[in-house]
Amino acid sequence: MPCCATRETSDVRSETDCAVLDLTRALIARRSLTPDDAGCCALIADRLRALGFAIEYIDAGGVTNLWATLGNGGPLLVLAGHTDVVPTGPRELWTCDPFEPTIRDGVLYGRGAADMKSGLAAMVCATERLLARRRLTGTLAYLITSDEEGAARYGTRHAVAVLQSRGIRPDYAIVGEATASQRLGDRIIVGRRGSLGCNLRVLGKQGHVAYPEKADNPLHRLAPALAELVATRWDEGNAHFPPTSFQISNLHAGTGANNVIPGQADLVFNFRYCTESTADGLKARVSDILDRHGLRVEADWWHSGEPYLTAPGALIEAARAAVRDVTGLDPQLFTGGGTSDGRFIAPWGAQVVEIGPVNDSIHKIDEHVNVADLPRLSAIYEGIIDRLL
Repeated sequence: MPCCATRETSDVRSETDCAVLDLTRALIARRSLTPDDAGCCALIADRLRALGFAIEYIDAGGVTNLWATLGNGGPLLVLAGHTDVVPTGPRELWTCDPFEPTIRDGVLYGRGAADMKSGLAAMVCATERLLARRRLTGTLAYLITSDEEGAARYGTRHAVAVLQSRGIRPDYAIVGEATASQRLGDRIIVGRRGSLGCNLRVLGKQGHVAYPEKADNPLHRLAPALAELVATRWDEGNAHFPPTSFQISNLHAGTGANNVIPGQADLVFNFRYCTESTADGLKARVSDILDRHGLRVEADWWHSGEPYLTAPGALIEAARAAVRDVTGLDPQLFTGGGTSDGRFIAPWGAQVVEIGPVNDSIHKIDEHVNVADLPRLSAIYEGIIDRLL
């Protein structure tokens, strides 16, 4: 299918509109599938270097991690994000090539348009405008990785550990994830649930279905334990988070034959947990249920991040004020959704908020962002930086 023609919605765009849009397009055009940065950080680093930022790469495991700083002393404000994108899915289902940024009817299409190359471009342009009119107090930093959409092992998690070892601790951090629900600025994320998962293997003994006394069916053993796990109320949540949830994503057993009792059953489940529970506590409760039901298991737990919550303070107030100035909206303070690299930055000691474009199309076919939202998002970032530094 030929790519649709690029068409602007107006003949004249402001210099600000052009700057944010052009940088967003340039980033989208780079095929930065996790963990390949595809030159995105170098492009951003060149812009920041021209402003006087000190540039450093904290790379590991094939992941690009850019750390750029300007200024001295506190407070330290970190602008954080990722250049990597998820796979496009079937190319033929896209209206245009996902790595050829295309504008139709005032909407910019391309993989990463919303998640989160527009956020990165808006941050850089906000910094350029602010520094053109005044010097900052304190320190402004960028922490950008190419491993947020993947295992996240050598991305922000690794960079934060290195910076912590140097005694660096930020006061504030803004993550440019797509957070808006219906309109730019209608909500900002001030916390996230933790994520704890397990690959569980229940062991039995394979045999013939006609001779169950000579076998041990792991599905039969698992069923009552699984019913209890699903029915358990893990906590009651709190004013900021809903109750912790337990969800099964995969269950597999059997040889494919209809007359064989399987020798094992494999289960994958996940907790999205609030600040009322802990990862260790949830593990212990699961183990207790499995033991009481007499299951023999092999458990491979994985922990993607602790929950975090930013309390009311200077960062939230600056963010709300900047959103009101630009959009006229009073944003909802939200803690839902999945996970982000905020889970690694908050334990570092920073107040964290996540602000970005509308998230309706992220990870989807024909991912997009409204062109008119790009300079407005950049103005929001500029307003926050202006208030804090």
